[in-house]
Amino acid sequence: MSELKTKPTNDSVEKFLKSIEHPVRRADGLTLLEIFKEETGEPPTLWGPSIVGFGRYQYKYPSGKEMEWFPVGFSPRKQSLSIYIMLEKEKLEPFLKKLGKYKISKACIYINKLADVDEKVLREMIHSSINLINNKNT
Repeated sequence: MSELKTKPTNDSVEKFLKSIEHPVRRADGLTLLEIFKEETGEPPTLWGPSIVGFGRYQYKYPSGKEMEWFPVGFSPRKQSLSIYIMLEKEKLEPFLKKLGKYKISKACIYINKLADVDEKVLREMIHSSINLINNKNT
């Protein structure tokens, strides 16, 4: 199995976010930075060139392979904001019903702009995810 390419870096999260060309995506990225810091109590780390992650844990695949990953994070991509929340489907669904406008894949939630979602619900999702991971690792 190949090695994971997305790894934590020492690059500046703020510098990365301020370099985003799209003004709304840049502003939303900076706002998300503050929201995630407040809800997790963790410092941000730039994973790879474009993912801002908070916290670290050992993720174990069903195959038994393990990797270091972050419990929550986001990436202000060109098409949308990608939100990474490590909650299982049944724990995530009650939040999604109240979140607002989004799309979802197996790995993340996509939103066009922060104004499309309920910030309080987003904060609850972040808080629940970080607490779940921290409780599993204690």
